[in-house]
Amino acid sequence: MARTNKNKSKLKVAFLGGVGEIGKNMTALEYGDNILLIDCGCVFPSLDAPGVDLVIPDMAYIAENIERIRGLVITHGHEDHIGAVPFLVEDFPHIRIYGSNLTLALVKHKLKERNLSMPKLVAVKGGDRVKIDCFEVEFISVTHSISGAFALAVRTPEGIVFHTGDYKIDYTPIDGEKIDLSRIAQIGDEGVRLMLGESTNIEKPGSTISERKVGETIERILVANPQKRIIIATFASNVNRIQQIVYNCERLGRRVAFNGRSMKTISEMARKLNILRAQPNTLVDIEDISKIESGKLCIITTGSQGEPMSALTRMANGEDKAVVIGDRDLIIISSQPIPGNEKPVYNVINNLCRRGAQVMYGSLEQLHVSGHACRDEIKLMTTLLKPQCFIPVHGEYRHLQQNRELAIELGVKPEFTMIPEIGTCVSVDKKGLHRQDNVSAGNIYVDGLGGVDNLILRDRTQMSREGIVVLLVSYDVHERELVGDAEVILRGVAIEEDCIRSIRDVVRSIFESADKQRDPDRAALKSAIRKRVSRLITNKLKQHPMVLPILIEL
Repeated sequence: MARTNKNKSKLKVAFLGGVGEIGKNMTALEYGDNILLIDCGCVFPSLDAPGVDLVIPDMAYIAENIERIRGLVITHGHEDHIGAVPFLVEDFPHIRIYGSNLTLALVKHKLKERNLSMPKLVAVKGGDRVKIDCFEVEFISVTHSISGAFALAVRTPEGIVFHTGDYKIDYTPIDGEKIDLSRIAQIGDEGVRLMLGESTNIEKPGSTISERKVGETIERILVANPQKRIIIATFASNVNRIQQIVYNCERLGRRVAFNGRSMKTISEMARKLNILRAQPNTLVDIEDISKIESGKLCIITTGSQGEPMSALTRMANGEDKAVVIGDRDLIIISSQPIPGNEKPVYNVINNLCRRGAQVMYGSLEQLHVSGHACRDEIKLMTTLLKPQCFIPVHGEYRHLQQNRELAIELGVKPEFTMIPEIGTCVSVDKKGLHRQDNVSAGNIYVDGLGGVDNLILRDRTQMSREGIVVLLVSYDVHERELVGDAEVILRGVAIEEDCIRSIRDVVRSIFESADKQRDPDRAALKSAIRKRVSRLITNKLKQHPMVLPILIEL
């Protein structure tokens, strides 16, 4: 695939996130002077990013082209698709945002939390078509683990770009909003220039189990445990699962209480939008559950991923004022641990068991189903669309590679496919895909309300892994000489007394060799101390702690 960078009036696709990774989804479609953004998500940090709250896409490309941005289209309301919207709006408050009612309600809540001015929010539903300058976006209903999810058929001067969003093919969805396969087939017959296809579950054969199976399992557990208080931990955004739990509780005469900040917030939003329904006397405030006998109560809570501040973790640690766990409780974990998150989940389960509760989780029962298409569903979607060009998205590299290979098996020419990386930009026409110069892209690490640069992150990582050596060095600024020995303060590192003496000797020798005829150069002294002490510790101990000299003028 040749690299070109010629005519500006080409259809281009730039990948700002969500490729080579699961999360932080953000894609830009560009034609002439118009850019349309698709999704604006975040990802939660790994253990090698200490102190970081969120990772969001680098917005440099958007800042460089702000006059050309025509809008942001959101496929659905999960964090990996909307989590970075506040940071986008903070810098670009006039952007127009399109999404379903639930998606926009979640976006609005995020913006209010940060006291940001509200941009223009445009609510759409399945089947709607919206003209956004040279782009016409058709919103196509798909089934996923959150209501109001869309695939996008974007009509451009170079043909249709079809973005699948996150989806699975559930023929019996709880809310009745089936994936619109007939419309997808019609678009395929019309002709798709480029398909951007999600890849998350490409490694899993067959098809994803229907969400109704989880409801059937939970109903069976409720029936079998009439004396137990039932506590169910699940994702707050999975309104369809919450609806099934509410329906089952109503049939069996149980009241329902929501616990956890996001669970309360999202359930209230869903009720206002008439997405979540409950009979007048079903719901009870979590503060009032002491008035209800155990066999007549079900608590739906956050914390299925063992998050440190979540409601379920507080219960497991005995820190939740409203819910005290004991042997009358049956706790259902209705999710699977996100890869890499297994340890905190099982720690919570262990602590719940220590308090006498019975705990049921995914490996023991059919308590969770994925919201993402497995291999046969991906095969059906690609077959219906019959794309000329195919680019896999929403997956780690191995997922993207396997999805590309599947598309080739289904008839897409190999030269009309590619595996993108963050920053990749390609142009698309009837002759295929053509690499352009990469765009500015990468990660922004968010700590609190601000960003953390790579240097700060590197320092944090070094301190967390290797410790820190602080050197308090007092010197007489007039005599230009050291006053006493350096004070050596150790945190997170063990150094023997003979090594500490050697460190003091190094500091003394640096001052003794300094030019006494000139005022000391503080920066040069600190740099010399840092380098020589670091080298000493590395040679003696084979460790690499951070060395922080502090010069005190007397």
